[in-house]
Amino acid sequence: MNKISFANNNDCAEFKKFSIEYFKCKGNIVKDKTVSTGQNIIKDTKDYQNKEWSEEKEKMNNAKDKINKAKEKILNWWVQMKI
Repeated sequence: MNKISFANNNDCAEFKKFSIEYFKCKGNIVKDKTVSTGQNIIKDTKDYQNKEWSEEKEKMNNAKDKINKAKEKILNWWVQMKI
């Protein structure tokens, strides 16, 4: 096995328990798991926010449409009153 590729090595048992190579191997495994977990948290957060915000955005757009329709009715009423 190539000792340079510590990150690809999932089994650190080939190294002596208290050797520098063993600690590098274990450290890289912990680092890879940490990065992976961080990426999963970011992805889950983005997915949650998109879901929650898309529902609220739809509610806001519906409210804007209702306001614009009411505004048009009022403006049309004023135009008719001036005639």
